[in-house]
Formats: sequence, structure tokens, C-alpha cells
Amino acid sequence: MPRKPTPDMQKWCVDEKGQPRINKGAENVCVDESEICFIDGFHSKLYYRGYSIEDLAQHSTFEETAYLLWFGKLPTRNELKEFDQKLRDNRELPEAAYDVIREIPKDTHPMEALRTATSFVGNLDPEKQKLGIEYVPSKAISLTAKLPTIVAALARVKDGKEPVKPRSDLSHASNFLYMLHGEEPSEEWTRSMDLSLVLYAEHEMNASAFSTVVVGSTLSDYYSAIVGGIGALRGPLHGGANEEAVKQFNEIGSLDNVDKWYQENILSGKRRVMGAGHRVYKSYDPRARIFREHAKRFAETSGIPEVKKLYDIAFRLEELVMGQLCETRGICTNVDYWSGIVYYAMNIPIEQYTPIFAIARIAGWTAHLLEYVSRNRIVRPRLYYKGMLDLEYTLVDKRG
Repeated sequence: MPRKPTPDMQKWCVDEKGQPRINKGAENVCVDESEICFIDGFHSKLYYRGYSIEDLAQHSTFEETAYLLWFGKLPTRNELKEFDQKLRDNRELPEAAYDVIREIPKDTHPMEALRTATSFVGNLDPEKQKLGIEYVPSKAISLTAKLPTIVAALARVKDGKEPVKPRSDLSHASNFLYMLHGEEPSEEWTRSMDLSLVLYAEHEMNASAFSTVVVGSTLSDYYSAIVGGIGALRGPLHGGANEEAVKQFNEIGSLDNVDKWYQENILSGKRRVMGAGHRVYKSYDPRARIFREHAKRFAETSGIPEVKKLYDIAFRLEELVMGQLCETRGICTNVDYWSGIVYYAMNIPIEQYTPIFAIARIAGWTAHLLEYVSRNRIVRPRLYYKGMLDLEYTLVDKRG
């Protein structure tokens, strides 16, 4: 006789009243203890290993930040020099990887192309069979160094150009812009790109970090874990918001149209502001404040009218968001709201904004993988079953 399962049959999932405890989206569920990142979403604070994002943005580099996240301390000058040199020495891709990049269909989304190319690079690792956590740091250095090369090569091939090989005499940020554009970037562009990599390097247990940890918790290989993170970041609910924010500013079109657009689209409930709202932040994202200043500087000094126009639109729209949505509903602008304008000013194609996110976030993914697996327990949640049991099986010929 068909029957429903009783609460005691799923006691791990019910409360004292026998009702299922469901936390859809695992919101505010702590899956582990960590020393990597702290987000104070109510007071607009973000820390990497105890250091404020403001101090890191002002004084640090991506290379130093990655070292901090992985090894738990700021490096000495010699440690940083050695770490930086290892990154520089590992930038080049095997020629077979360039061949694969050229074969990826041009209409493939850049994040899907990045997923494919990253997986293939993992296949070429001569130590790919070594799965232990002790091998992760060397593999992480290799892939962190190669990811900008992959992204730049994919972007150029998609645009009908030949990849530009990496240079070892440039910093991580400068070399990426060089490979992307084919010419050495200015000091201002290099600093802005390096800053963006620092700001995007880590953000606690978000969807892509959790995906990385879930794969890693099975003791799978490093590349599979990072590809898991890339796959999660491809989703528009996680990555891609800075792309959509710039498209939104372009759609508004002019400063004079901002208030009307906001009234017709946002206050009416038809749409939401792209680059506003965050699961964790209920106040202003501290990264957005830093990016906003860089966007302002580009608007004032780039000499590109389109950048100034986008900045003016974004500034006025943010005034409306902060005055109406942030104060009453905790929906404030976040890092993705302003970062796209900085990338736009550096002549980076809009579809490449999320791959740049991945270039930075591999530092955080790796840090969480190292920390979680060091005291590992396979991630294995449960579901509360609400279907029927003991249904009578009917042979296929007797089914209506």
C-alpha cells in the first residue's frame, strides 16, 4: 500500500515539532571554520586573513595577495620575489593548448571556453596523477600563472587574431593586458587591473568557492576542483553582473534618461538594478567604493566621452539606489556595479569581464580548497523526501 514517509524516518531533517528544516540555498549555513576571509556585511567591511580590503587595495599586489591567501601570512621580500618568479616561469601554455583554443567554436561563451581550455591544460600536466593536497600549491602556481594566458588567447582568437605569448618581465596584471591588447599597458592601466585582481581574489564561501570545495572534498584532482569553480562562476546569478551593469548603463543611454528609466523599470518592479544587492552585504560593498574612485578617475582623465557618459549615468543611478533601495531594503550597489566601467575604460570587451573575475578568484578558490581538505570531510548533504513509498510497479505493457 503506498504511503508517505513519517518524520521519524528522516529525523536528521526535522525539528522538534516534526517539521522539515529546509534552508534553500544553504543561506547562512556555516559548513566549516575558516581563517581566510571575513565579511561584515552590516558594516561594509571585508578582510583577507585579517587585513582590511582597503589596506590591501592601497598597498598590496595580486601576487602578494595570493601568497597571503594560500599561506596565511604576508610574505617577506625574498618569499614574494621567489613566489612571483614561479608565477612568471609558468605563464606559457603548451602548443597543444593553443591548438585547442583555436578549435573552440567562436560562438562559445567565454566562460565555457575557459572551462574547456582549463580542463585541457590539466590533461597536459605531467604530474596530473598526483592528487594529494601536498601537490596543490605547485599546481596552483602553474594554473594561476596560466589562466591569464588562456583568457587572453581565447579573447584574441574569438576576435580573429593570433594569441600573444606571455612575457616574463611584466607583472601578473601588466602581462595579462599585454597579451590581451598586444601592447604594453600604461602604469595606470596596470595598477587598475592589479587592483581589480586584488578586490576579486576572495569572498568567503560563495557559490564558486563552495563548488571548488565540494569537488575537492571527494579528493578529486586540483583541475577538476577549479573547473567546478569556473562552472559555477559562469552562471549569471554569480558571475556576469558587471557585464550586465555596463549593458544596463548603455541601455539607459544618457544622464537625462536615468530617472525616467529607474521609474519605469525599477520602481515598477519590472526589473532589478544590475550590480545592486548582495546575499551577504546589507550595506555598501567596500570593494565598490574603491572601484568607484578608479572609475571616476578614468572618467575624468581618459579623454573618452563614452567612459564619462557611462560614469555619469552610473553615478546618478547609484544615487537613486542608495537613497531608496539601500536604506529601506538593504539593496546597495556592489563591486560589479563599478568594475565594468573600469574594464570598459581599458578597452576590454564586455564578454571578457567574467573571465577576468576567474583570473582573480582562483586565488580564493585555491585557499579554500587547501584549508578545507587539510581537515577534510566529504560534502554530503541530504534532501527531505516528500514523495510516496511502496508504489506498485506496473509492467510497461499494462500502463495506460
